[in-house]
Formats: sequence, C-alpha cells, structure tokens
Amino acid sequence: MSIEVAVIPAAGRGTRMRPATRVVPKALLTVIDRPAIQYAVEEAARAGATEAIVVVDLDAGHLIAQHFSLEGPLPGLEDVRVRPVVQEEPLGLGHAVAEAAHMVAGRPFFCLLSDNLVRPGHDVLPALADGSRDGEVSVVCLRPLDDDMLSKYGVVATGSDATEGYVELTGAVEKPGPEKAPSRLGLVGRYLFTPEIFGLLEDAEPGVGGEIQLTDAIDALGRKGRLRGWVAPTDLLDTGTPEGLLHASIVLGRHRYGDIVDDAV
Repeated sequence: MSIEVAVIPAAGRGTRMRPATRVVPKALLTVIDRPAIQYAVEEAARAGATEAIVVVDLDAGHLIAQHFSLEGPLPGLEDVRVRPVVQEEPLGLGHAVAEAAHMVAGRPFFCLLSDNLVRPGHDVLPALADGSRDGEVSVVCLRPLDDDMLSKYGVVATGSDATEGYVELTGAVEKPGPEKAPSRLGLVGRYLFTPEIFGLLEDAEPGVGGEIQLTDAIDALGRKGRLRGWVAPTDLLDTGTPEGLLHASIVLGRHRYGDIVDDAV
C-alpha cells in the first residue's frame, strides 16, 4: 500500500555525542556530505512519502527548516514537503511522536529515527508497508540483538514463528535486559503505524526513565493483536554514538567513494 506521510523524531539532545551537540542539533550532525536527518527524509521519499513531519525542539526547529528550504528544495526531494513540529518539553520518544498527531490527521504513517540509517540498497520501509495488510495493522522493523544490547533497545514478545520475515507480535518491553527479555528481537528505529497509536500514546503513563515510551504504546498494540514485526536481513547504522558515526561514515563512504576510503583506512 502507499504511505504518504512520515514522522521523524529529531528533538533528542544527543548527550552521547557531546561536545559536538552542545550547539549543533544531533539530527544535523554530518555523515559524509549531509546531515543525518536528510538521509531519513530521503529514505521516506524513496518509499513514496510526500510529506515528512520532523519533530524538533525549540532550538533546532528553525535550523532544520532552513536546511530543507534555503535556496529551494534539495535535489531528489522536490516533491516532499518537510514540516517541522515543536516538542516543547523533552518528555520521551512516545511524546515526540504524539506531537505529530494533528499533522498526520488520521493516516497510517512511517516513523523513522534519524540517528539510525539504512545501509545503501537495504531499505526497510517497503517491507513494512507490504506487511501491514493494507494499513490494517502496525508493523515494526526488528533485528536480532546480542545479550549486551537487550538493556539498550525495546524488545518484542513474539506470538508466532517468522514466515517470509514477518512475525506476529504480542507485546514489547523497553530495555528489559537479558534476564527479562521476552525474545532476542529488538526494535531498531523503523515503524509503520496505524493512527490508533496516538490514542495509546495519549493514555500512556511515564515508563522507563520517567518518559512517555513509544515501546509502551507498541506493547499495547501487540496486546490488542494489532502488531506485526519484520526481521530485517541487515543491521541499521547507528550514528548516535561517536563510534557508530565513524562506522556509518566508513560504510556510506565506501559505497559512494570506494577506492578513496579503502586507501585511507
């Protein structure tokens, strides 16, 4: 099915990337020749989105808006409308997504975390759309996690074996750790949500860290039988840490500049 709108939370403070993010918003940190947020918008556009709602904080909003509008649209994004919406308080990822509800206006939508980038040639959004049963259920992107990562990611509870990469889900837990993890499949920053997620976020109580957790609303979808997962065949690139940014730059640099990067490393 066709999904025309994407929500991209980009209001994070980037504490793992200090001091680089003391002034520059995390979403505008450069990977090769463009900021991370641009990769996310380009990915959404490749999947057919014509509208990208970027959730920003009070300081970053004008900078991100300027990046996408100064001197006209960016090449390849001429048909994509980028619309910032401000998250006035840092109340969690779930709260950030909920801030876009009035702009989404009852449509199914992609949700992309901008500090996770897909590898070239390995887009995941089309598979999420294909698995949504024509927009009837939400679909989340999953990857197998090592034990040491189970305390850093949301982890899903499965209700079936995987068939052609898809698995029925019955819930999710935010950062459970290896002892309490219901599976070894983690949420990795790509989602297709039906608009019912907004009602679940509105009802959500503060969770881990005292924040409104997106994982808790995903858990509620699973408990209602309204959630599927798709296990991606390759990892995404995490640009939210210095070592992850370096790795992403090498992977993307090799794809784009090949011999130059290989000679350098």
